Amino acid sequence: MCNRYRVTEAEAALMQRYGAQPIYPPDETYPPPELFPKRTPPVIRVEGDARGLDLMSWGFPTMIKGATGIVREKPVTNVRNLTSPFWRSALKDPARRCLVPFTAFSEYGPGPTGAKPLYWFDVPSRPIASFAGIWRPLSDGKRAYAFLTCEPNSLVAPIHPKAMPVILHEEDEQRWLDGELGDLVAPFPSQLMKVERFDPKPKGTPKEEFTAGGDAMGGEPQPTA
Repeated sequence: MCNRYRVTEAEAALMQRYGAQPIYPPDETYPPPELFPKRTPPVIRVEGDARGLDLMSWGFPTMIKGATGIVREKPVTNVRNLTSPFWRSALKDPARRCLVPFTAFSEYGPGPTGAKPLYWFDVPSRPIASFAGIWRPLSDGKRAYAFLTCEPNSLVAPIHPKAMPVILHEEDEQRWLDGELGDLVAPFPSQLMKVERFDPKPKGTPKEEFTAGGDAMGGEPQPTA
């Protein structure tokens, strides 16, 4: 599941893209581009009759008992089972819908532990795209969000066969905020996406001799040696 993505565009670009104004407290700090669970990325939600740019914690908090029997809080970041009671109330309420801006998201591909290649996916025609998200208020007055996943398209499936984030077409974003579901939860067309592979740095390789990067592929992944 997707637990790492980027928003490399500035706040002003997000405001222009979504027609939104910041609604988060002035003491909140705008996050760095690289985003992981529990960080507070930018999220677009409706406030009154207008779109607002908010900062929310990534992941609905839940308590999980580990193998040692210790119960710890763990953020649930991806919404897969749409019929689960855990998500039902947020999915049914249009006021709990949100757009999650991103410029690229990543998945680790097959490989040995500690040496798995990292793949970054983006939509070349759209510098800022949106995941279909839901959010909920927290007991401390703050907010948390998660985004939906679906079956992977033919570009993502060879790398991560379980799922991919639900990416909305720009013309469908308002439909999502209005509370529609149905055909919006579907794989984004692979021909509109691009993927780039980044291999881990070999042990003992001096930094100046190594460039993390690989082939950029669009539409369909190509076999690698």
